[in-house]
Amino acid sequence: MNTSDQYRHGAPVDHHSTDHRPAVAAEAAGLVALVGGADLATPVPSCPGWTLADLVKHTGSVQRWFSVLLRQRVQERPTSRDVELNLPEKQDGYPEWLAASAAEAADAFTTLEPGAPMWAWGADQHVRFWIRRMLFETLVHRIDAELALGLTPAIDPALAADGVDEFLVNLPFATPFAPKVANLRGEDRTIRFTCTDAAGDWLVRLRPDGFGLDQDDTGTVADATVRGTAADLLLFVYGRLDGSADALDRAGDEELLALWVANSEF
Repeated sequence: MNTSDQYRHGAPVDHHSTDHRPAVAAEAAGLVALVGGADLATPVPSCPGWTLADLVKHTGSVQRWFSVLLRQRVQERPTSRDVELNLPEKQDGYPEWLAASAAEAADAFTTLEPGAPMWAWGADQHVRFWIRRMLFETLVHRIDAELALGLTPAIDPALAADGVDEFLVNLPFATPFAPKVANLRGEDRTIRFTCTDAAGDWLVRLRPDGFGLDQDDTGTVADATVRGTAADLLLFVYGRLDGSADALDRAGDEELLALWVANSEF
């Protein structure tokens, strides 16, 4: 696997100067509002085997785990993910519990400067990694809830482009919990992802020893390309939009794209 300084692209999103905390709060509130009046036994098609109750439990648990990591400002990989969940015995208490989980995370975010150093599983070894990660974890699960309830998700294009960037920057580091990512190798094969409605252009290069995002003058002709709105690209990289959807413009090496789709989930 390449070192983190090689995971770059030609149109960088300057997330270091962005305060993601308000967006985390907004996404969490949106998810709480969705599940508050819903039947929690509703299946979630984009998370096979899950119901809305499972989605709530997962999201709230992640928020509480992140809160523990932040308060401890851990400097090395934790040996356990066990945290005190305080999950209600009855599911009718889940929406309120989710709101409390989000408040706990928000409180933890305010105790540290985003630029403070700490361990992170991804490319950015600072507090801001966890804030940005929480944003897109929550946003994607808000989308899952909307899809389960038959609603059409709305995603701000600039926010969606930031989400695509966050996914692609961190994916090479996900092998400890997403082992299939290690299959993303190739003989100098490239995939370009391009937003059609926001700033965002990323060139992924697969090499025999791994993969990463390339610094690029945007002139490289990639072996495969995927173009679409930032929202559709976000849904695609997270497996919430099928690659054959009319919303996406795909071209080039279909076997390479199939390899990507089969192994890029985390």
